Amino acid sequence: MTRFGTIWLRIARSRGKSFLPEALEKLQCRAPELAMLIREAFLRGISTRQVGRVVATLTSETVRAQTVSNLTRDLDAAVRQFHQAQLKDEWAYLFLDGVSLRVRQPAGRTRVQMLVAYGVRQDGTRQLLAFLRTRGEGQAHWEAPLGDLHRRGLKGDKLLLIATDGCPGLAAALQTVYPRVAHQRCWVHKMRNILDKVRKRDYDAVKTNAQAIYLAQGRRQAKAAFRALARRWQREYPTVVKQLRRDLPERLACFAFPKHLWRQLRTTNIIERCFVEVRRRTRSMVCFVNVQSVDRIIYSIFQGFNLEWKTRTLRVFTQAA
Repeated sequence: MTRFGTIWLRIARSRGKSFLPEALEKLQCRAPELAMLIREAFLRGISTRQVGRVVATLTSETVRAQTVSNLTRDLDAAVRQFHQAQLKDEWAYLFLDGVSLRVRQPAGRTRVQMLVAYGVRQDGTRQLLAFLRTRGEGQAHWEAPLGDLHRRGLKGDKLLLIATDGCPGLAAALQTVYPRVAHQRCWVHKMRNILDKVRKRDYDAVKTNAQAIYLAQGRRQAKAAFRALARRWQREYPTVVKQLRRDLPERLACFAFPKHLWRQLRTTNIIERCFVEVRRRTRSMVCFVNVQSVDRIIYSIFQGFNLEWKTRTLRVFTQAA
């Protein structure tokens, strides 16, 4: 008898039902499919109670919410295996970012950060390498997943560039774990930060001046574009200019690579697209019932991406310069 056949037999016995051999055989045969249905419904954002109702429309058995929870807990072993899998030190580009999710806990609803690592090889193959649930995005929070990547085998000997959002804690953590790897800070995050600080009347002009930096035809032209922005806006927005000057080297790191890669490397958009799917799949949940359910959902979504990408490469990373 299969594992899920045993589970379904227990359900039947708990309800005081007996089965003829033929009926029991049918139940055993369909148990794996029903278990898969339950898992997929749960991973699509349907509550455990609602999953039971969905299954009841397809079978003669009503599945309790507790049974659904028991089946989805089987994903925990797969999650652990994902976190512990060894990595080859073959990744050329690493993209790091985080997404905020709501969780229901005894003390009330709270937010957790899911920190994510996305790797790309030089041949254009890619993979979501890691995710870690934390309370924030400070240096110590980011050192944990980065240190874990290093211990699992990603030593960084072949890493050419690490692209991140504008999080200062992440930048500090990189200096601890991967201090010799070039670092590119995301221009999308920076533009959002800049434009949040300017007056409405200056919005378009500041945006144009800032875009001229990362749209330049090379590092020298980008530096010239920054100097032009600084001359124009130093008096009105000294803090904006000061912060941009401070991290300008990490905003221009992408210019050290072939031109066809600049657009891909100057932002973390490549990982943000995965977050769009995370938000879409979890929107109907309002918030997660516990932190374990967060890991199960994220694992399922990321594993789906990784399986899809086995036959799809990022061609831009293999183009001739």
